[in-house]
Amino acid sequence: MSSLPATKAITVPEAERTSTIWSRWYQQLWKLLALPLLLFFVLPIGTIFVRLSPEDVWKVLQAPQALQALSLSLITATVTTAITSIAGTPLAYLIYRRRSPFTRFIETLIELPSVLPPSVAGVALLLTFGRNGWLGQSLSVMGIQIPFTPLAVVLAQLFIASPLYVKSAALGFASIDCEVRKAAALDGANRWQILRYIVIPLSWQAIVSGLILTWARAIGEFGATILFAGNLPGRTQTMPIAIYIGFETSLELALTLSAILVLISFGILILLKTFLHASNSE
Repeated sequence: MSSLPATKAITVPEAERTSTIWSRWYQQLWKLLALPLLLFFVLPIGTIFVRLSPEDVWKVLQAPQALQALSLSLITATVTTAITSIAGTPLAYLIYRRRSPFTRFIETLIELPSVLPPSVAGVALLLTFGRNGWLGQSLSVMGIQIPFTPLAVVLAQLFIASPLYVKSAALGFASIDCEVRKAAALDGANRWQILRYIVIPLSWQAIVSGLILTWARAIGEFGATILFAGNLPGRTQTMPIAIYIGFETSLELALTLSAILVLISFGILILLKTFLHASNSE
């Protein structure tokens, strides 16, 4: 009587090899699925630099219009960030300290400019600070004109970019263990001392991150600025506006300023990620 052939057992090494093969195929599959969107991000940005030549860049950088737009963007973004750090920190601390329906409503209002179309923000600023606006009429009586001035550029950037700092700082404040604050209070520290010596030092990473993101967002602001501040070369024409106008007058100008903005934004993000990585490694 013949016996049935024995089933071949899968050994442990063979099972490990099979699992490794499937794992490699799985990783390759995810890489292939991620590639289209990655190329969609990389190719348009890379095309800007491919279309540029060193001669075009040097020619544009010698043009007064480009230098004025670059300097105005850098100055106004820095001023906006400084104002944000001074005025935004107390607001972030208020949101962090008092969790109530009212503060959640305020927090939603603060986040609203970040999701609104920039054109809506520009219209809102004009209706508020314009010559016939709600506050603009009173300011005009005092001889103060805000629209179509460098101050209008700062206000437009502040309206759009400062919520990034407020949100980041509030999250940093909220990450602090409440027991640390209670211990400081038991030792006799008042609220100002707790904020100065406990809260801010322990949340400095979130504060610096928020300031960096605010500066980067401010330097790239376009929609609200062109509606509220206009396009006056040497006065209110920032780099994004100069890029927009450059497509009608000088493609080399638009491409060069676009490349500069890409490099600035990329450098800011790399700086932020390196800073956070180094801080978390300590």
